[in-house]
Amino acid sequence: MKKIFKTFEAEMRQISVPEKDCWISLVKPTEKELAEVAEEYCIEPDDLRAALDEEERSRIELEENYTLILVDIPAVEKNNGKDIYTTEPLGIILAKDSIITVCLEETPVLYALKQKHANELRTHLRTRFVLQILYRNASLYLQYLRVINKLSDKIEQKLHGSTENRELIELLELEKSLVYFTTSLRSNEVVLEKLLKSDRIKKYPEDEDLLEDVIVENRQAIEMANIYSGILSGMMDAFASVISNNLNIVMKFLAVMTIVLSVPAIIFGAYGMNVNSAGMPFAGSPFGFLIIVLISLGVSIAVAFYLAKKKMF
Repeated sequence: MKKIFKTFEAEMRQISVPEKDCWISLVKPTEKELAEVAEEYCIEPDDLRAALDEEERSRIELEENYTLILVDIPAVEKNNGKDIYTTEPLGIILAKDSIITVCLEETPVLYALKQKHANELRTHLRTRFVLQILYRNASLYLQYLRVINKLSDKIEQKLHGSTENRELIELLELEKSLVYFTTSLRSNEVVLEKLLKSDRIKKYPEDEDLLEDVIVENRQAIEMANIYSGILSGMMDAFASVISNNLNIVMKFLAVMTIVLSVPAIIFGAYGMNVNSAGMPFAGSPFGFLIIVLISLGVSIAVAFYLAKKKMF
């Protein structure tokens, strides 16, 4: 999908044809849309398609007619009704008098920029516009990292009494997300450092301040991802032992109950044997059945009390 935006008097508007100082947003574009943009702005088609490859690495490429900035952005995928956090590429191309963004899916990083009243956004200030995209990207990483931390806290509460692997699998998915985030953030950091040193992109003093803020936000996200990943890894190891211990407690309880219940089973089994009733205690009493039941119950209670004192329950 191809959409074109431009700022008019501090208001972001969608326009029908490209103009000077416009922003062209390509979200899951068709081959025809890619060919049109590539021809109009003299861009290599492979550079436009780079952001459509999920395995593409973050980088900066300086070409004669344009500059390609490729970064990883956080994304949320649905899997069996659950949110899975991952990353995908975002291509930002500074072409002649225009900014072009290419992405596989609509992303919150760009969505807010397309709103009518997007504060402090100016498409004619191209460097600042790109830096604002990068700043929103770093902020979104931080936002998703806080969500992942809250999810891990909820799963931790379930793990205290769990004897199944479901919660551990959920923690494993969160840890995978943190690995994706950490790797992508480090790649983005390299891009930002190159952007800071590059003279190809014009930067005014306020732009340099914003770029430094982006770098700080990105580093903070890296630190948070590392901290959460370490906590999650330790939590998984600890709760793997907890789940095993919970299962052992259940098995021990069942074994003790088997011992307690085996006492009346032995007595009833002895009285159920096909032998002469004259040799069996209480066989001739009209209350023999009740007496045997009470004796079995008493012995079972005594065994249970003994095992309880030994802290077997």
